[in-house]
Amino acid sequence: MKKEKKTKEKKLKKERKHMAKDKKQMLIRTIILLLVAAVVCFLIVPLFNSLNFGLDLQGGFEILYQVSPIDDSKMTKDKLNATYKSMLKRIDALGVSEPEITLEGDDKIRVKLAGVTNREEARETLSTVATLTFRDSNDNLLMTSDVLKAGGASVTMDSSGRPAVALSVKDKDTFYKVTNAVKDYDNNLIVIWLDFDESVDSYTSEGSMCGTSESNCLSAATVSEAFASDVIIQGNFTEDEASNLVDLINSGSLPTKLTEISSKTVGASFGDATLTMTMFAGIAGVISIIILLVFIYNFAGLISALSILLYTLFVFAAFWLIGGVLTLPGIAALILGIGMAVDANVLTYSRIKEELSKNRSLETAFKYGSKASFTTILDANLTTLLVAIIMFYFGESSVKGFATMLIINIIVTMVTMVFITRFLLKIFVKTKYFDDKLSLFIGYNKIDNNENKPKDYLKLSKGFAIFSLIVIISSGIMFAFKGMNLGIDFQAGSDITFKTDKDISTKALEKDIKELDLTSVDIEINGDDVDIRVKEELKETEVDKVESYFLDKYEASVDIGVVSNVVKQDLIKNAIFSIIISLIGIIIYITCRFKFSYAISSVICLIHDALMMLAGVLLFRIEINSMFIAAVLAIIGYSINNTIVVFDRVRENLKLKNKDNISKEELKDVVNISIKETISRSIYTSLTTLLPVIALVILGSKEIITFNIAMIIGLITGTYSSLLIAPRLFVFFKTHNRKTKAKTKRKEEVKEKIIKGIND
Repeated sequence: MKKEKKTKEKKLKKERKHMAKDKKQMLIRTIILLLVAAVVCFLIVPLFNSLNFGLDLQGGFEILYQVSPIDDSKMTKDKLNATYKSMLKRIDALGVSEPEITLEGDDKIRVKLAGVTNREEARETLSTVATLTFRDSNDNLLMTSDVLKAGGASVTMDSSGRPAVALSVKDKDTFYKVTNAVKDYDNNLIVIWLDFDESVDSYTSEGSMCGTSESNCLSAATVSEAFASDVIIQGNFTEDEASNLVDLINSGSLPTKLTEISSKTVGASFGDATLTMTMFAGIAGVISIIILLVFIYNFAGLISALSILLYTLFVFAAFWLIGGVLTLPGIAALILGIGMAVDANVLTYSRIKEELSKNRSLETAFKYGSKASFTTILDANLTTLLVAIIMFYFGESSVKGFATMLIINIIVTMVTMVFITRFLLKIFVKTKYFDDKLSLFIGYNKIDNNENKPKDYLKLSKGFAIFSLIVIISSGIMFAFKGMNLGIDFQAGSDITFKTDKDISTKALEKDIKELDLTSVDIEINGDDVDIRVKEELKETEVDKVESYFLDKYEASVDIGVVSNVVKQDLIKNAIFSIIISLIGIIIYITCRFKFSYAISSVICLIHDALMMLAGVLLFRIEINSMFIAAVLAIIGYSINNTIVVFDRVRENLKLKNKDNISKEELKDVVNISIKETISRSIYTSLTTLLPVIALVILGSKEIITFNIAMIIGLITGTYSSLLIAPRLFVFFKTHNRKTKAKTKRKEEVKEKIIKGIND
């Protein structure tokens, strides 16, 4: 008896010792976790401040040029790239440390100059193309600067020892042919012009001024014989004048001309206010996600909180390393990305809970749950990545910025929310401290899940489908009577935005617009903010006139955006093309990874989600702009993410049935079980994504209000379509496909019998 008592005491003592050890390990690792979180928080702020901010976050000037050749030749990528390099050199003269110059399509260049306050100086510097041409004495074009080596101009001395400019010839064959022809002209001159203007310049009137500062004519040389050597421009140049001319030629001697087709100015006060509001919204959104995760998953929620902080740090670091320019759409993508990234954690935690419900130990449940969730997470993120790449490739300006951040988000999600979260979970699982504290660790409470038949979720799909149909039809009626509330991006014209402390009315603004000889499309007053859209595409002088008018009358800081019809057409074309390519890409990917019945069901749901978003903005009369297209594409990526999670579970449960000819009722049961097993995860994920978007609506800038409201509509519709409508469609296509195969088989059997009977 004493021996047994001693053995029990010894065993109890050993258990207490292990418990104390586990508790100590747990405490040490928790302290380290909190210290890491504190360090990450400390690093995020300076890293964020070191990023390059776009003009929508610090003010500046944006301009879009159409690039065209000055002769009858075709516009080529080489000419566009040469113009791009030339513009970079010119922007250096403006002192802009981080200009954003992007090529759009085959013949456009967009320039964003954050922090630039002197808009006219910037416009003048950018539009000074410094195009060098060779002409005859009658001003006919002989050669463009295509014949010269890029950057080949240099300062030299003429035969008299005076400063001159040497031009290095690249295309010697062309140069020889031209000079060979000119030598036989009556007036055998080759005249070199810089920025020849047909309406102003002429050798007849300016020949005597060639080589002086009063004329664009640089030199006129007599050609007595054909030659193909380098050229020297002689004139009455000082050393400084020759040096400046060399810089001008090297930075802009291009066979192209630039036509301004849209522009936008953002005052520094607009930018500062936007950045402050958006960051407050972002912080509020992240805090709300962390609170929700801790409430649902307890200690595992704290690990997710650290993962979110690391995720944010890594995204900023990646953006800093690639020299990216952070814009308002980029921040929206980051905040949205945090909500979507949490989905990886929710999937893992849901799987671990399922394994725990099978009476497995915490360590075993963690192992199998992590493994089971990885494929689903990978498929979901790859489809979103596909949409993001399409957005980046076909999108322009704000959409491209959104896509860049989304691509970074997806890559960082796989690193932080999958591998780092799992590593952190593992080190706490290994302590054994939580083995009998499952609720504290991951919010798991054992529930009796033994049900003979699952709830019929598929029945609910009819109600949601009818609701969607009513909304879409109602929006169609609204569209027939009132049309769309198109933003400046989609209807061309000019957008005038300003802030003022003075009392202002719509009638007063209508008078102002008439006084400025403009035609208003829409006037919106929201507190101190005023937004006016006019039909006219304001030119440089008109922009100055409008700005001065509102500044003098209302003491307002004015932000003006101009969009031409060319830009509008391109934007509409790219938007439609991007959505179609996204859907085709998703069909191909899901067909390869799953089956065609899954793919077609998914894509119909994505079209449903896009139509519901459009219906929502039509009914609420929300402005449709380029950020609405970004929202549609983002929801396509998000919704397919949700649908794949459900379908992955359907596929898994169908494999467990191990039957080739499953009945329709059995198929419905499998689908209902799959919905039941994924419904809580889908709701949690939607909530964690909705929270930051709602924060952006309440606290964020009105510049992305269209994006935020469209996202809320898309998130809600995407959740119920993924959970209910997509599985219902899958059941329909699966059973329809089986019936088709059965009919074909019966026809083949009958055919065989007939042939056999004839032969007999």
